[in-house]
Amino acid sequence: MSVDATQVDLPVAFQNVGHCRLAFRYRAAKPVGQAKPGLVWLGGFKSDMMSTKALALDSFAAAEGRSCLRFDYSGHGESEGRFEDGTISLWLQESLAMIRAQTQGPQILIGSSMGGWIALLAARALGAQEAVQRLAGLVLIAPAVDFTEKLMWAQMPAAIRKEIESKGVWLRESAYSPEPTPITRALIEDGRRNLMFDGAIDAHAPVHILQGMQDPDVPWQHAMTLVEHLAGDCVTLSLIKDGDHRLSRDEDIAALIAAVANIA
Repeated sequence: MSVDATQVDLPVAFQNVGHCRLAFRYRAAKPVGQAKPGLVWLGGFKSDMMSTKALALDSFAAAEGRSCLRFDYSGHGESEGRFEDGTISLWLQESLAMIRAQTQGPQILIGSSMGGWIALLAARALGAQEAVQRLAGLVLIAPAVDFTEKLMWAQMPAAIRKEIESKGVWLRESAYSPEPTPITRALIEDGRRNLMFDGAIDAHAPVHILQGMQDPDVPWQHAMTLVEHLAGDCVTLSLIKDGDHRLSRDEDIAALIAAVANIA
């Protein structure tokens, strides 16, 4: 399936989720695509719905007549709120609220980096609410499950840990932005309440993981650990030998679109 990257984007809309308004773009299904699962984009830490992958997925949905929901968590992109007030629990609650408010029927949750963790948490929540029929599958790109503990806290020198504990925040230099990223004590502590590697993970649907082996942020071994915890689900793991964290090259986008198309 070809993707038209020049397609004019949808206008932004806003959904009130109680504490703030979230920006989103929703593409309604056409008759030709109504029998196919819709797509829900769950972005990464400090990413937004205008990323290369998100736009490619929207273009793919348009070509197939599928619905597609993209939105920005609070403190991200065009949404209201402060980034430093965000936690995994808050962004999960926002994601579930958007899925419930803006989508109908089975959906494929497509999570990138932190969004992969949120997608799995959302699947667990929907399963607990006996709403597994809303899950057609998950496609996870460099899924950063438990990243606040495994990929941040566990890797931090003692001095940085002390700064977070005493000051409540540490400003981390970013490879993706000229502005530093605030890492808050609230984010770390809340992350511990959402850890998934302490037991089996049930996605309630087929899972396809795309992981670059040259990823400096989420090591490919982290994806292997996730596969081990998804013992009860049908899981496909695609290791991209020269792939980085973003996986936004043309060949990476093609692999993403193929993974989504193969789910349903």
